[in-house]
Amino acid sequence: MDFTISHIDKDGIPQSNEEHQQGVALRAEAFAAEFGMGDCGRIMGLLHDKGKEQTDWQKYIQGVTGYNKEYAHVKSGPHHAYVGAIITKKQYPQIARFIAQPIAGHHRGLYDYCDYEEVIKSGVPDDVTISEKIPFDFPKLPKMKQYDYHHLVRMLFSCLVDADSLDTESFMTPEQAKLRGSHTSIEELLDKLEKYLHDLKANASDTEVNRIRNYVQEQCVKESQGEKGFYSLTVPTGGGKTLSSVLWALHHAVKNHQQRIIIAIPYTSIIVQTASTLKKIFGEENVLEHHSNINSEDIKDNEQRERLQLATENWDCPIIVTTNVQLFESLFSNKRSDCRKLHHIVNSVIILDEVQMLPLGFYTPVIHTLDTLHRLFDTSVLFTTASQPILTGRIEGTNPLDSFDALTYVREIIPREAQLYDKIRRVDLKFMEGSRTYDEIADELAKHQKVLCIVNTRKDAKEIYDRLPKKGICLHLSRMMCPAHVLATIQQVKDALKDDSEISIRVIATQLIEAGVDIDFPVVYRQETGLDSILQAAGRCNREGKMELCTTYVFSLGKEHPLPSGFISQTNNARLNMGQHYDWFAPEAMTSYFQQLYSRIDNFDSKQIQKLLYKPECEFEEAARQFHMIDDHTISVIINWNGSINLYQQLLSQGPSYSLMKKIAQYSVNIRERDFRKLLSIGAIEEPYENIYVITNPNFYKSDTGLSLDNQWLEETYII
Repeated sequence: MDFTISHIDKDGIPQSNEEHQQGVALRAEAFAAEFGMGDCGRIMGLLHDKGKEQTDWQKYIQGVTGYNKEYAHVKSGPHHAYVGAIITKKQYPQIARFIAQPIAGHHRGLYDYCDYEEVIKSGVPDDVTISEKIPFDFPKLPKMKQYDYHHLVRMLFSCLVDADSLDTESFMTPEQAKLRGSHTSIEELLDKLEKYLHDLKANASDTEVNRIRNYVQEQCVKESQGEKGFYSLTVPTGGGKTLSSVLWALHHAVKNHQQRIIIAIPYTSIIVQTASTLKKIFGEENVLEHHSNINSEDIKDNEQRERLQLATENWDCPIIVTTNVQLFESLFSNKRSDCRKLHHIVNSVIILDEVQMLPLGFYTPVIHTLDTLHRLFDTSVLFTTASQPILTGRIEGTNPLDSFDALTYVREIIPREAQLYDKIRRVDLKFMEGSRTYDEIADELAKHQKVLCIVNTRKDAKEIYDRLPKKGICLHLSRMMCPAHVLATIQQVKDALKDDSEISIRVIATQLIEAGVDIDFPVVYRQETGLDSILQAAGRCNREGKMELCTTYVFSLGKEHPLPSGFISQTNNARLNMGQHYDWFAPEAMTSYFQQLYSRIDNFDSKQIQKLLYKPECEFEEAARQFHMIDDHTISVIINWNGSINLYQQLLSQGPSYSLMKKIAQYSVNIRERDFRKLLSIGAIEEPYENIYVITNPNFYKSDTGLSLDNQWLEETYII
């Protein structure tokens, strides 16, 4: 054989290493050219698999695939990725700092710097030929900031690993490769949305709320023609910001020749609702819903389901609806699978919905990341919320050394003189004096025929729910219920509110219902917390403006369960320290609130990401371990509710698979470690496979409140 082998397909046909590297180079060059580094992409592609030329690696690939039985005994081959990195450092020292790490890590992921140096300190193996140096143009980079470098390396890594995966797929599984691409253009999607909105307006009643929604859309169209940059859409709850933001994004993308819209949302409950609306408008094939609770089995068309599953790998879809966690943790990941999609963020429009939910412990690296995405990678960012945080200027906390410069300028789409908060005012806030007990709040709620009460913890939700009269419809919502149960209950609430009968509807919930869930109660109660959360709760009150001014009551449970120390107390104290002279719905109040809140934060980079990444010697792997936006110390347990045990039986008979575990995730509850140990000690939890936990006994899951940790069955088990 006069060529080295890169892959061997199922029919025993080999792909030469030369052919594979040329294919990867073409793709990686095209991807990296989107941000002016096409030659870097080409060189990475041509060198990434040079190590496969090693004689021992060639024996391995031929033996393990059955291509040559002479080498059937060879079960492993030498590492090969590091070889291209060494050649890069020798031949291209000017750009090696950008491309050697991606080559070295293109299988296992980006290294911490010391580990990377250790990997490449050996020489090029004798049986690898060093080709002539390839001519290249040094990339014309913008003036780099210290937090740009790690993103630039990671973006080049993304170009390489996606190009590598796509070329391999096109050779090994060409039928699958044909399912990728061929999406509707941004221009066509804009036409679809404008037609949908035209039909919606034709059938809408002439109310003040609808007039304001029309005004917001008109402003979005007008302000969409600006250059790529940072924009904000600050609209009171119920002002139609979801569709308006997408309208702005599509117009902006058409004007600036941008490729896709990425919508990042903090809660999966909002994602499901948003994605459902967008799929109805644009077609299921044009909207990729990418989050942990998505179940692709809901897509009936087999080919369409496979297309969208493939699109989750690299975000090759015109509209992405995902979580803040998925977006930002991918941007700080070192893993091939997480980073593969990143180059499709280049030249896109990002909508950050409910931007006030960004965790303040990661504020510095997140804000800096957005700045890098705009300056180096041509993205535009739209911040949308009813409670706009401070995103520009100097952000200062309790520690002066931890202060940082945020964005230079964010352009607001809705002018302040429009005073939408006043025109769309449907709710009055009333702060109840003194503290209350659970019984007193339950008595207050029982006075109302239709009422929503939102509290801070699962414990508070259950305590109040247990005290409410169960006449009419009385519902509980918390994360002690599995995702499928939560969604079913939210739908039950919506259906009940559409009923014009005199039946009572009382709902007690944690803040999972607070943002983005489209429900409308005449009265809302909210346990004391930060102003942003209080206004979000008020957004569930008289949402459609069909009544005169309604009331959202803010109460304290200090007599029964004082606020836990930590962030909730900080947000509440920030609000209390503002005084009482504000119009709580005015933008000035929100600015004052966030100034108060920031002054209570001791660290905007709680995991020291700057020390790990803001330097040429990046600690990619350690930073990825540290950057988790939700500091979740809970354990997921599968429960027995509404037929979930059938999925458990499939798990026992078939073993865990990706699709099955996605379905089972809909019937799982995350519990604290001490509660997990309690249930485990009495034999309530089974572990059929490592780190997969199940409670099969139905007595531990109630149809109204979910997983029970204090039921009679638990006490009887202890007695036994």
